[in-house]
Amino acid sequence: MYIVLLGPPGAGKGTQAVKLAEKLKLVQVASGDLFRKALQEQTALGKKAKLYMDKGQLVPDEITIQMVMDRLSLPDVAEGAIFDGFPRNIEQAKALDKALKQQNKAIDKVIYIEVSEEEVLTRLSGRWICRKCQSPYHEVDAPPKKAGMCDRCGGELFQRDDDKPETIKNRLKVYLKETAPLIDYYKKAGKLVEIVSEGGMENVNRKIISALH
Repeated sequence: MYIVLLGPPGAGKGTQAVKLAEKLKLVQVASGDLFRKALQEQTALGKKAKLYMDKGQLVPDEITIQMVMDRLSLPDVAEGAIFDGFPRNIEQAKALDKALKQQNKAIDKVIYIEVSEEEVLTRLSGRWICRKCQSPYHEVDAPPKKAGMCDRCGGELFQRDDDKPETIKNRLKVYLKETAPLIDYYKKAGKLVEIVSEGGMENVNRKIISALH
């Protein structure tokens, strides 16, 4: 099963992707994680991506697509994956469809998590990420058991530069311009499932699982 998670920054895609991966026994393919790993390893693609990530801008398609295609070539995604943060626009969506079609596979469902701009600002300003395993936390909605420490691996939690208010607003503008058209793209393909983000992340997760079944 191949699933795409769509929604604005702060919609909870990362949190839901982790939960879905555990419940459905699938691999989470997060473009943000791929970028950060490439940066840590000082790859050429990672250095190029950082220039855009630091400004809250989308990484150019050719860089993003190459990273994701490299990830899809690994054997652990042969039976399925949950795409978090990819595709971000029509060109990336078509590239993903083409890559899967070459393997006689296709996207099964696209989950669109709806959330207001006001809620996005509130959520992201309190978001923290594990520096080691990239697990997401929130100081209000999903705090760690011990402040500053990841529950899963004990890694240090930090707040990304692109979660600052001024950068968040820019990310939302970019999202509306580049990513929102994907909603129509997948709706026309008959694969879109819309989920309103309310009642906490556990409630949203139950809605997604129900929709997939």
